[in-house]
Amino acid sequence: MNVFEAAQQRIEWALTEFDYCYVSFSGGKDSGVMLELTAQIARRMGKRWGIYHMDYEAQYKLTTDYVRETLDRYRNEADIYHICVPFMVTTCTSMYQSYWRPWEPTKQDIWVRPMPEGAMTAEQFPFWNTDRWDYDFQDRFGQWISERKGRTACLVGIRTQESLNRWRTIHAERENRKNYQGRDYTTDMGGCVAVYPIYDWTVEDVWTANARNRWPYNRLYDMMYLAGVPLSKMRVASPFLSEGQDALRLYQVIEPDTWGKLVGRVNGVNFAGLYGGTTMMGWKSITKPAHFTWKEYMYFLLDTLPEETRQGYLRKLETSIKFWREKGGCLSDETIEELRKAGVNIEVLSDTNYKTKKKPVRMDYLDDIDITQFKEIPTYKRMCICIIKNDHLCKYMGFSLTKDEMNRRKAIQEKYKDL
Repeated sequence: MNVFEAAQQRIEWALTEFDYCYVSFSGGKDSGVMLELTAQIARRMGKRWGIYHMDYEAQYKLTTDYVRETLDRYRNEADIYHICVPFMVTTCTSMYQSYWRPWEPTKQDIWVRPMPEGAMTAEQFPFWNTDRWDYDFQDRFGQWISERKGRTACLVGIRTQESLNRWRTIHAERENRKNYQGRDYTTDMGGCVAVYPIYDWTVEDVWTANARNRWPYNRLYDMMYLAGVPLSKMRVASPFLSEGQDALRLYQVIEPDTWGKLVGRVNGVNFAGLYGGTTMMGWKSITKPAHFTWKEYMYFLLDTLPEETRQGYLRKLETSIKFWREKGGCLSDETIEELRKAGVNIEVLSDTNYKTKKKPVRMDYLDDIDITQFKEIPTYKRMCICIIKNDHLCKYMGFSLTKDEMNRRKAIQEKYKDL
C-alpha cells in the first residue's frame, strides 16, 4: 500500500468511525490535498462533513482567493466554519509586542483586508473569551462541535517531515492526550479526536497527488517557485510567527500592497522583513562581542528589553536551570558520550517518566559548546538566540508554558467550561 492509498483508508475509517468529521483547512498545500481527498471519499460514502478555516486576517491575497474559491466550491456538500475571531496569536517581529489579535474590533481601521462576508465571529461562540489564544480556541471549537454533532474527528493535514514540532504533535505523549484506539496517526483531544491522514507523506507526495488528480491549489506556491524558494521551504503561515520571518520579505516582491498594510498592522514587521532569516534576528550563525561570554551577552541583551519582556525571559531561564539541575533533560547515548569527551560535568540517571530510550542527564547551563546536538543542550548562547529572535515563549529552547502560564490557562478553562 502506498501513502496515497493509506491516507484514503484513514479518511474512510474516520468518516465511518465518527458521527461527524471536519477538515482543518489553512489554505496551504497539505490541508488542501487532504481536503480534496476527504471530499472525494465523503461524496462516495454519502457523508456530510465540515471545513474549518481559522482566518488570520494578515495573509497573501492569493491565499485569500484560494480559500474563498475552495469554500464556495464545497458549500453545498460541506458545512463551512470560516472563523474570524480576535484570539491572541504569537508574534516574533517585536520585542515590545509578544502577541497580536486578528480582526480586533478596535483596530478595524488598520485591518489588512475587510472581514469576509458570512464569517463566524466571536459572538457566535458561547465559549469565547478575550483571554483565548488561537490554539486554545481551536481545541475548544472541537469540543463545541462534538457537543452539537456527536462523536467528532478533526482531520489535520500536518506531515512529520515538515518539522520537529509537527512530529511531536503526532508522536509525543502528552498529559490527557493519547492515541485513539492505539492508532498512531490520531490524538484524543478529549471530546474531539485529531486525525492526521497524511502524516507520513513527503512534500513530493503532496505535489504528485495534486498533479495526478489535477486538484486546484494555492497559486501562491507558483509565485514562491518563481522567486526561487525551495519546495521544502514553502510555507503558508502567519507572517508574524518565527517560522514566517525568513519569508516575510517575499511579501514586498509578490504582493507589495499587502506588504504595505502589514507594516502598519504589527510592531517590528519592517525590521523583520529586512533582517528575518539573518544573524540580525538570530538565524544562521550568530556572533557576540569578543569581550563578552554568552552569559554576559545574554544579560546585556536582557537589559535592552522592556521590563515585562525581560522578566518573562528570566522566569523561563530560572525554571530551565532548576529543571536541568534537579530533574535533568533526556539525551541520547551519543550526545552523553560527546559531553563526556568535552569534559562537561554531568550526572546520568537511569529512570525517567518520559516514554523514550534517551537517558535523563543532570547538568548546569553551559556558556556554549560545539556538539552535534547543540539544540538539545542548555546553553546561554541558545538563550541569546531566543532573545534576538523575539521568541517570547522560548520555543527554540524547547520550553513549554511556565507554571504561572499553565495556571492562568487552567483558570480560564475552568471559568468558561460550562459555557
